[in-house]
Parts: sequence; C-alpha cells; structure tokens
Amino acid sequence: MNQTKPPWYFLLLVILAGESVFILPFVLSRVFRPTVLEVFNLDNIQLGICFSIYGTVALISYLFGGALADKFPPRKLIATALWMTALGGLIYSGFPNYTILKVLYGYWGFTTIFLFWAPMIKATRVWGGNTSQGKAFGFLDGGRGLVGALFGVLGVFIFSLFITSEISEATTTESKAAFKYVILVSSGIVSIVGVLVWLFMKMDHELEKQITVEKITISQVLEVLRLPSVWLLMIIILCAYVGYKITDVFSLYAQDVMLYDQVQSAQVGTFLLFIRPIIGVFIGVLTDRSQTTFWLLISFIVSFFGALLFALGIISDSETALFFISILVVATGVYAARSLYFAVMQKGKIPLVFTGTAVGIISLIGYTPDIFAGPAMGYLLENSPGPKGHQHVFWMLALFSFIGGLAAWYYYKLYNTQKNKFKKG
Repeated sequence: MNQTKPPWYFLLLVILAGESVFILPFVLSRVFRPTVLEVFNLDNIQLGICFSIYGTVALISYLFGGALADKFPPRKLIATALWMTALGGLIYSGFPNYTILKVLYGYWGFTTIFLFWAPMIKATRVWGGNTSQGKAFGFLDGGRGLVGALFGVLGVFIFSLFITSEISEATTTESKAAFKYVILVSSGIVSIVGVLVWLFMKMDHELEKQITVEKITISQVLEVLRLPSVWLLMIIILCAYVGYKITDVFSLYAQDVMLYDQVQSAQVGTFLLFIRPIIGVFIGVLTDRSQTTFWLLISFIVSFFGALLFALGIISDSETALFFISILVVATGVYAARSLYFAVMQKGKIPLVFTGTAVGIISLIGYTPDIFAGPAMGYLLENSPGPKGHQHVFWMLALFSFIGGLAAWYYYKLYNTQKNKFKKG
C-alpha cells in the first residue's frame, strides 16, 4: 500500500474540496450568523430548522453514500458533489423565502453527503497508509480549517467592501447586496475546485482496484457491524460533532454578550477558523508518534473544561482577554477531537476496503447533531435571550464532552489493551 501511496497534492485536493463543499451551507452562516439572520429574515430557531432538514437528508445519505464510496473512485464522486453544491449557491444568492431555503438545505444535505462524505474519508485514509493516519486526518481537518478561514477572510473583505455606509448603520438592503457578492464568489470558487479535483485527484490504477469492490453484500455489512470500534465511534463522533456545531454560536456570542458589531462578530468567527488548522496539524504530527486513541480522550477533557468557562457565566463584555482565551480552550478540544475520530479507524481494526461502508454506518448516528443541535441551540437562545441562553448552550457542550470522554476512554482501553496483549503473545 505504501509503495503506491498517492502524491502529496492528492491530499491537498482532498483538503481543498473537503471544506469548499461546506462553505455555502455552513461556513458562511458560521462567520456571518447575525447577517444571515437579518438578510433572510430568520430567527435562531428557523435557521436551526434549516440545519435540521439538512441533517435529516444527510442521515439517509450517509448510509447509502457510504456503500457508493466503496464501489466508485473518490475523484468522480467528489467533483460531482462540488459542482452540484455550487449550483445551489445560485439559488441561495437570490435570498429565497423560508420555504425554498428549507428545500435548498435539504438539497445540500444530499450533494455534500451522499456523493462526498465517505469518498473524502476514504481518500484520506488511503493517503495515510499504514503509518500516517494521524497525520493524514490531522492535516485534513487542519487544512480544511485553513481553507474555511481563508474563505472567512475573503467573505469579510468582500462584505465590508460593498457596505457603503458605517457598518453599525448599514441597512438590511445594503447588507443583502454585499452578502450576495459573498455568496456568488464562494459558489464560483467551489465550482473551480471541482474542476481541479476531476483533472488532478487521480491515483494508481492498481491501488484504485484494491480499495473498491464490485458490490456490497449483506454479509460484508454485518462484518462491519460486528466491530466494537464502529459502535464506539458512533458515540464519539456524535459527542464531538455537537461540540463542533456549538462553535457556530461564537460570532453570535460576540454580538449578544460582548456587544460587538456585525463585522467584529464575523472577525471572531474567522479567528476561530484560524485556530483549527493549527490544532489539526499539531495533533496530527503528535499522534503519529504516540497513541491517537489517548489524544482523542484528552481532547474531550479539554473541551469539557473549556465549556465550563462559558457555562459558569464568568465572561462579560469587559473580559475581552478571557473571552479569547476561553474560545482557544474550547476550540483546542473540539478541533482535536474532530481531527482524530476517523484517524483511530485503523487501530479499531476496520478494513480499508470497507471504509466507505463503515463511515456510512458510523455517520448514521454520529452526525445526528445535524438534525437536533441547530434546533436545540436555537431553542436555548430564543427562550433565554442574552447571556443566559448562551450559558445553557455551553452546559450542553459540557454534557456531550463528558459522554464523549467516557466513550473515548473505553476505546483507548479496549484497543490499547489488545495491542499490549498482542505484543506479549
């Protein structure tokens, strides 16, 4: 496998595609959440419902898309997903009503998951080979974070460029006109990335044959389901992904609690995105020299204590330094867990050829926060306006970090013990 390992630019294209496909449905609303609420005339609950519809479609797409990834080469599926997602951006730029917006998020749930998710994970695992799984997935998530951050910077620049009055005095019409350019530029870039993937993300023909099967049988699915690692990863990813979803509220926290304006709030979201590549690369290099399962456990512990800093309500608009330190702590835990949860698949004895099927099954439960996290956060924020609602959201993060930590501890204990027994034998 290592002899036919794809070149470095193969992973670079996976990274570029891996974040580009989520720019329109997620990154823009993370960086520009207050603006999105204003220009689409939504409240937090309505935006949460859009994410929930996305998650519902994605739930089905994970399962069937996983098997598809074991049948076809990643390049073709990923490029098609990018082009279809970019088409949705044209509708998004027209600021459709709430009903059409919900349909659009359902469409994105199909394009970004059914055709994309499992092929991306499988391509990353192929690049990592037998010795660099931590590095592969750390670089993937860190690189995706850097791409997202650059999109955020570009978006904030374009938005501020087309706001003609003072930011604090910008009307909804001005904000809408500026945000339209942000959406259109993002859609164009996503389309170009699709072309690059189609032309250059190729792998050795023999390697391609090794990682694909003609058809997936029931017995093969049952074989995957019998692995304890698959069930534990369902819980681990679910809890880690709740943490990742909760990072969406940092820009809103900046506005509601720290009293920042729209551009300052967006800059907070962009600052958060720049933390992600640093954590991803650092944790990826670190874990290949030690135990990926151990550092996965540590990431949940850090996330738990970071959540408490916000949940206990000690951060106010006069505590700027503490606010950014607390963001850094939460982001370190959340992004480290996100970088590592697929990197432990090899230690969990999941066969490479069935990576797509395993990812589909795991994701069926692991990514259910796409359905419930948005509405849950929206409910907590709308029913307890201001700082109190944000505290409730971070208590939610603390709870899921604790549960995820327990599952990660058991995963570490189970597979580390098995490894030690094997060495003794």
